[in-house]
Amino acid sequence: MTSDSSSASWLDLLWGRNGLRSLALAGGVAVHAINVFIAATILPSVVQDIGGLAYYAWNTTLFVAASILGSSAAPMGIHRYGLRRVFLYALCMFALGTIACALAPTMGWLLFGRTWQGLGGGMLLSLSYATVPLVFREGLWSRAMALISGMWGVATLAGPAIGGIFAQAGLWRWAFWSVLPVCAVLGLLLATQLGPMGRDPGARPGVPLGRMGLLVGSVLAVSAASLSDFWGWQVAGVLAGLALVMVLARVDRRAAQRFLPEGAWSLTNPLGQRYAMIGLLSIGVTTEVFVPYFLQVIHGTSPLMAGYLSAVMSAGWTLGTLISSGRGPAAVGRLLTLGPLLSTLALAGLCLLMPAPGAWIGALSVLLLGVGLGVGLCWPHLLTGVFRAAPEGQRNIASAAITTLQLYAMALGASVAGMAANAAGFTDPGGFEGARSAAWGVYGLFVFAPAAAVWLGRRARRDAEPPGGRAAINPS
Repeated sequence: MTSDSSSASWLDLLWGRNGLRSLALAGGVAVHAINVFIAATILPSVVQDIGGLAYYAWNTTLFVAASILGSSAAPMGIHRYGLRRVFLYALCMFALGTIACALAPTMGWLLFGRTWQGLGGGMLLSLSYATVPLVFREGLWSRAMALISGMWGVATLAGPAIGGIFAQAGLWRWAFWSVLPVCAVLGLLLATQLGPMGRDPGARPGVPLGRMGLLVGSVLAVSAASLSDFWGWQVAGVLAGLALVMVLARVDRRAAQRFLPEGAWSLTNPLGQRYAMIGLLSIGVTTEVFVPYFLQVIHGTSPLMAGYLSAVMSAGWTLGTLISSGRGPAAVGRLLTLGPLLSTLALAGLCLLMPAPGAWIGALSVLLLGVGLGVGLCWPHLLTGVFRAAPEGQRNIASAAITTLQLYAMALGASVAGMAANAAGFTDPGGFEGARSAAWGVYGLFVFAPAAAVWLGRRARRDAEPPGGRAAINPS
């Protein structure tokens, strides 16, 4: 399929009704993403106020698991209710969960609210991506994806600032309340700018609850195992998670109503290649979880500086998407390998410099920027490539699966990073030496994720060219 992205501009996307629709879709991602960073910032204050330290990690575990459920249910909701109604349903779920968190007197109540936040937020994420090919012409897809994906960079800057201000003042509940006015504005945009498009009253797509349970179960298995200090339980958790994913793949291939589109489970299929690259690059970026700790303990930076430096990786991701979103087919083929290669080299550099207490902070900043920049350079083209590689009639499922995969990769990456850090001495001996060992272990392991994406990118580019070398199809 020939792309007309070169004839489309940012003005076409951001002007008139397209602009309002872009704002609505970007807002769906923004409220979810900002909430992620708000919660992470204020959680120490929450535990100090209402207790529940033993369940600290479950705030993330339940939120991500519920987000996967929500994102998977989104395409079924589009078929049954249409875009506008299902978008508003998702926003209401998210808002009710936010209110529950703001009112939480105990950790159990907070976990209940976080679960509903995750369910609604996951739907908002998935719907924002799935709506792009329904409301915009193809030439605007990559720019729309760049705008939507860029909201994570905005959230990385805004979320910690909002959470930090309220936590500093001892008003952590108001961090949750502050999200509700944004939800109200977003609801108005959704109600006025989206119609019932995508609805097919005759279709009766069912939610594959069993297969979603397998996917969520694998997340919970790995996440629970990451909490243990005993390596045997950690290995068992990883193996259990992998086994559940293998069972899911086997069941889904034979299902009449697929959980993932046809070809998603095969690395010989262009769709499977792009999904794999999305997952691997997302895993590589989860190393940012440890950045603030490493910077403070090893390099002696202040919490404020460490917080801003940890946002550099996401800023690089946003910058990369903006730089690459309007590129033509020839450039896209190169970016599919150049982007992952840049992330690989940056993670290798962090493996060497992050454990070194005398390392220049400026050099670390450049490397952190490079990890995100590498992802951003190929990200919008991976997403639009999924649209084009999806089988006829499965585009909604294919686009919704992007969010499912990204959330799963984030959960898996964070869990494996925790295991790598603990195995390298993060808690024993702990302190300065433990942090140095953990930094070496985390970055030394995770450098292999984008490195594998380099191989896949080269293969995707090669498979897109006939023996004569001229591109047979758009490599994006």
